[in-house]
Amino acid sequence: MNPAKNRQRGKATERAVAKLTGGKRIGILGNDDVQAGLWSIEVKDRVRFIGATFMQQAIRNCPKDKTPLVVVHVTGQRHADDLVMIRLADWLDYYGPLKGENQP
Repeated sequence: MNPAKNRQRGKATERAVAKLTGGKRIGILGNDDVQAGLWSIEVKDRVRFIGATFMQQAIRNCPKDKTPLVVVHVTGQRHADDLVMIRLADWLDYYGPLKGENQP
């Protein structure tokens, strides 16, 4: 992989997430990638991601009247530190753009 292309791809993904969420891309200017309302969003762009397999299973097993969600627990860690994954489209269906009074 070309590091310059990876950076370009990451920046493009940050811009896309900022637009979709109604947020603002901060990028290298701050510590987080996107700020949207109360949310500090760290954006990652990967060619492959094992979590996608977890989400595919959640979607496959999800009843029609429910929304798929994945909780990832690391053995030996506190459950309060578990990670929650939801598709961005589902998140936006529930909450809409994430702008709020704390929007930069």
